[in-house]
Amino acid sequence: MSEYDDLPEVARVARDLIRFDTTNFGEGRSRGEREAAEYVGAYLEALGLRPEYYEPIPRRTNVSVRIPGRDSSKPALVLHGHLDVVPAVAEDWSVDPFEGVVRDGMLWGRGAVDMKDMDAMILTSVAELLRAGEQPERDLVVTFFADEENGGVEGSQLVVRDRPEWFAGATEAISEVGGYSIGVDGHRAYLLQVGEKALVWLRLHATGRAGHGSRLHPENAITRLSEAVAKLGRAHWPIELTLTTRRLVDDLAALSGRDASDPDAVADATGPTSAFLASTFRTTTNPTGLTAGYKHNVIPDAASAAIDVRTLPGQEDAVLAEIQRIVGDDIRIEIVHRDIGLEVPFAGSLVDTMVGALGRHDPGVPVLPYLMGGGTDNKALSELGIAGFGFAPLRLPADMDFTGMFHGVDERVPIDALVFGQRVLTDLIRTY
Repeated sequence: MSEYDDLPEVARVARDLIRFDTTNFGEGRSRGEREAAEYVGAYLEALGLRPEYYEPIPRRTNVSVRIPGRDSSKPALVLHGHLDVVPAVAEDWSVDPFEGVVRDGMLWGRGAVDMKDMDAMILTSVAELLRAGEQPERDLVVTFFADEENGGVEGSQLVVRDRPEWFAGATEAISEVGGYSIGVDGHRAYLLQVGEKALVWLRLHATGRAGHGSRLHPENAITRLSEAVAKLGRAHWPIELTLTTRRLVDDLAALSGRDASDPDAVADATGPTSAFLASTFRTTTNPTGLTAGYKHNVIPDAASAAIDVRTLPGQEDAVLAEIQRIVGDDIRIEIVHRDIGLEVPFAGSLVDTMVGALGRHDPGVPVLPYLMGGGTDNKALSELGIAGFGFAPLRLPADMDFTGMFHGVDERVPIDALVFGQRVLTDLIRTY
């Protein structure tokens, strides 16, 4: 029997999915999503289900299936994931990012935490119930989207527009980036995601006069752009707590004994998670790309920069106005992509069930609400009135920089955490 066969099924499925190179380069360029969707569809078909595919753009494949529950009068629950991943530069990794290496008790590879781990948990949780001849408590809509890593423009947004019937009767959804454990000054706690910041991708444009590289040249587009990018990248946005982040800071302060009046100091109690959480207390404006020039001795007449802006829900317009003030009127701002922020209450029967499921498998550990700095396909589903949560449960080592794995190098997840998550998720869909 090989090492591969010895793995728990949830790890085998996650490993299989990692081996599909589903890199999403953005702007309509991707690979492998159809093959990964066909793998998911075949897995579901082997359980006796009949999944449907929707491919509005060639090879950008989405797959979904509805599983009848014991009580179909209850609102349906959506379990969803995405099959695409961000690019990985193989030379920067210590393993092949698409080999699915198992080492040191962990599964390594692009997508191990974002989010082929959760995809595998969803599939194997459904499989456990159906193989045992059981049904979920309510109808489940299990959906895997394309293009999430580019804002869902060619994935969930088109599915919601063209296949809303897939989600008929659904009022709540569960997806990635929540339910995982963190360390808080020696204590363990779980973060349950009940909101997401808004995303605004900008491109800054500067113009000037073209000329010879040897000239005295005050109208240099690159200089103008560089000054604007530096101002924006170094901007100190104020802390503004929402209902969710106020509750998070208070709960973390109670666990750590730190002063709740200093949210950043409270976030420091979470060690490697601190930067991830601190970003949710304020707007962030990070430069992520530069484009300019075509010859070493030619001053170009134009230059542009990509800026990743994440605002608190509802602050998009105010932030855009402030960005224009920061960069100056001679910089033109182009909005490349814009979506909405989300925030739902940390309350209700689904929240109670998620908290209860974690409590049965890790008794006595608190579960805290948080607002995620990134975004998920829950934003598209919100257009159908579906409230979204992040709940991909993982019990992790206290010193693991889990949030640093998202879009990072040497992305990996403990195998025992995958097994834990699959058990918790199975428990949830069996009882909710």
